[in-house]
Amino acid sequence: MMSDNSTTETKPTNTVAPPPPSDKIKIKVDGREIEVPKTMPDWQGKPQPTTMLQACALAGHEVPHYCYHPKLPVAGNCRMCLVEFGTPQLGPDRKPAFNEDGSPKIAKSVLPYEPQTPRGAISCATPISPGMEIYPSSPATKQMREAVLESLLINHPLDCPICDQAGECKLQEYSVEHGQAQSQFVEAKVHKPKAVDLGPRIMLDDERCILCTRCIRFTKDIAGDDALGIVNRGSYNTIAAWKEGAFDNNYTLNTVDLCPVGALTSKDFRFQMRVWFMKETKSLCTSCATGCNIVASSREEKVYRYEPRQNDAVNSTWMCDAGRLNYKWINREDRLKDVLVSGRKSTWGVALKEISEKLAKVAQGSVAIVASARQTNEELYLLAGLAKKLGAITESVPRVGKGDKLLVSAYKNPNSNGARLTGIAGPQLGANLAKIAEGIRSGNIRTLIVFGEDVTQHGISADLLSKLDTLIVSDILPCATTAAAHYLLPGCAHMEKRGSFTNVKGRVQKFMKAIEPKGAARAEWEFLQELAHAVTGQNGFASIEGLFNHMAAEMPGFAGLKWAELGDGGKTVPI
Repeated sequence: MMSDNSTTETKPTNTVAPPPPSDKIKIKVDGREIEVPKTMPDWQGKPQPTTMLQACALAGHEVPHYCYHPKLPVAGNCRMCLVEFGTPQLGPDRKPAFNEDGSPKIAKSVLPYEPQTPRGAISCATPISPGMEIYPSSPATKQMREAVLESLLINHPLDCPICDQAGECKLQEYSVEHGQAQSQFVEAKVHKPKAVDLGPRIMLDDERCILCTRCIRFTKDIAGDDALGIVNRGSYNTIAAWKEGAFDNNYTLNTVDLCPVGALTSKDFRFQMRVWFMKETKSLCTSCATGCNIVASSREEKVYRYEPRQNDAVNSTWMCDAGRLNYKWINREDRLKDVLVSGRKSTWGVALKEISEKLAKVAQGSVAIVASARQTNEELYLLAGLAKKLGAITESVPRVGKGDKLLVSAYKNPNSNGARLTGIAGPQLGANLAKIAEGIRSGNIRTLIVFGEDVTQHGISADLLSKLDTLIVSDILPCATTAAAHYLLPGCAHMEKRGSFTNVKGRVQKFMKAIEPKGAARAEWEFLQELAHAVTGQNGFASIEGLFNHMAAEMPGFAGLKWAELGDGGKTVPI
């Protein structure tokens, strides 16, 4: 039994809870102390211990590398990223030792059999630890890099002037930045196969290959096609496909981007243009609804290639081969270049004036508009406004094909969601096409406006088109619908204008103008805003920025976005 003066033990109320464990690690990079995260995302986005290379990048020091790529599994085989480092020294009691000034003693890593020789670490694969010091600019690190570069150049051919990678070659760049002028090797170079036909779109020069294995890892781990490997031994190692010409999947050209030297080249771009002559423009791929971010390279108003632009919310750093090669139609000689009125060459002023006058007199409900889901958000918005004024029935043509598990969408229009958000199309694209055809057949629809589609391929035959009083068509390439047009208005490829698309996941992305349009062709939004102003009285817009901002404020689906808010990567809206 407890006595009356007994007390019950209670926890003091002023006890301070221990601080939560830190998710940062303190290290030094070239003598400057920084805090870096304990973990960072790996190539699959999973958290992994932060590596020395990543820590140096956070500290503003670029560590040269060949085999490492943030979107690929780590291989650690090129040795270019070697750096000198040190870790806190432990005393006899296995506790950290300190200098007289109180700073921790650092034991630099050295070779066990040569204590005076620093031992470098592969920074792409070595995780950091508390108190570590990394020396990416030390004399020992520089000596390691020089040795690695010298080794890589032993058998490398001296053909930079004729190499397609010139201007984009990391071997060139690192040789200048980190290499040495003379080599200690005098042996004859080992010769390997050149101009190897690796597949339908890829040419391989084994003599230029530095065996970084980026192409092998991408093909196996990203594309899921284990087609490449290394054959032979020692200095005779080469990259090869399991069978001649067998490197053939829809993502092979990504290996050209990944190759840090001129070993892998695109047959399409090979020897076409020096890269330093070309202008680079941020744009989008329009081959499907994924909306891969790209860089379009052009010179003298001609597009020469597409390359992927990193956007982790859309396409990471990849794009499919089909989309990458879908640019040649832009340079076709049969592009529509003239404004035609009743088959005769005319001017924009005459054509727009006549169209405006005709549309001002049409009866409500006697107009139909077929607007392609390959038009921009802004153009579809202007057409929707025109349709509302005229009481017109509207529709877009659906396009469905084969998709895959990586990037290719089964929906082949780049802007089907834009057509839905602007009201041009309903949830199911194409539902009104039969209704439009029947309206023309019955005589209820007397005027048809078509943008970017050959409606003769989608249930509205040439015979039906001949029944119309007025057929207004805007397109880029000739077709049966353009041939029947009373008013033909030459439009632009997306490379020739600015605008935005909404991809399959609802991401609104903008693209910029790379080249000038052909002949009298104009960006559709430019002449549409003039037409809309003449017919509806809606104020014209002098810039794409103003038009987008007005559209986003008026259409709830765009959530009040601003053009400036889209940035280079776009913004996602609910769909």
